[in-house]
Amino acid sequence: MEYSDDIQLHKRFDLSGHRAFVTGSARGIGRAIAIGLAEYGAQVIVHGVKESEKLSSALESVRKLSPSSFAVTGDLGDAAAPAKIAEQIKAHCELPDIFIANASIQFRTPWNEIPLEESLAQMQVNFHSTLLLSQLFYPVMKAQKWGRIVTIGSVQEFRPHPQMAVYAASKSAQENFVRNVARQVAAEGITVNNIAPGVFATDRNDAALSNPVYAKQVTDCIPSHTYAEPADAAGTALLLCSEAGKYITGTNIVIDGGLRLPG
Repeated sequence: MEYSDDIQLHKRFDLSGHRAFVTGSARGIGRAIAIGLAEYGAQVIVHGVKESEKLSSALESVRKLSPSSFAVTGDLGDAAAPAKIAEQIKAHCELPDIFIANASIQFRTPWNEIPLEESLAQMQVNFHSTLLLSQLFYPVMKAQKWGRIVTIGSVQEFRPHPQMAVYAASKSAQENFVRNVARQVAAEGITVNNIAPGVFATDRNDAALSNPVYAKQVTDCIPSHTYAEPADAAGTALLLCSEAGKYITGTNIVIDGGLRLPG
């Protein structure tokens, strides 16, 4: 077997000609990933639960880098939403060959007080929508012998928060799904990976981290003693979605400043 020294690394990150769908990309980590993929040439489909100023702002930022990008809406808490979203996408372009399952919801409730409705809602958004959307996009990826599925998990796969038992369990289920499916589709040119973020400075965490006492407790547990910014997840997502990461599959990449490490 002959090997080439012509690496041209910048070209291996080029996503021109690919279509990326990022759920929950109106804000936070999803928005940062959407912008990052657009920067490297992908047509990006931005997603929000409904039309909003944040969704419009995210799309505007993405379109500055990838003018053909567009937005779709749908509440992933509704089991019918994935199919409806797919129909919205098909009105603009072929179904995506890059799927970033970023959207999630979480509730802080003691485990023995979690109501069934709260549990089912988290599993629907955080796990079942990932499964349904992956099933919808898989035929396109299989047909072209190229595809990328990246789920956004959580450091809670390793360190579950005592008041977020179902959220942590849903993220662990998603990571298990990644390892299962990755083995089955690898020969078809499709990679499936998980990114597990730690504590990120996003609007979801604003309320909790605005308490200086609680914030210090959190940062004291992180070896880097700081939070991550949303953009800190974008580079990892780009790697996993590009040709540069084509030999990475079934993997869980943790972005947590060392939070999961034993102290």
